[in-house]
Amino acid sequence: MFGLGYQELLIILVIVLIFFGANKLPDLARSLGSSMKEFKKGVQESSKDEPTAAAKKEEEKKAS
Repeated sequence: MFGLGYQELLIILVIVLIFFGANKLPDLARSLGSSMKEFKKGVQESSKDEPTAAAKKEEEKKAS
């Protein structure tokens, strides 16, 4: 997982707990999850909007 071992992840978790506190940690995780969901949704929408190379060639042939 990103080249990090369990000890490094534990240290990062402790640092996050110190900075944000235990009370704000669920809100932070929730907002991170929703941000990731929106990002994935945006990536999927952009890939659907772009026509494939084959579709572009067909459109060019029809236009000619």
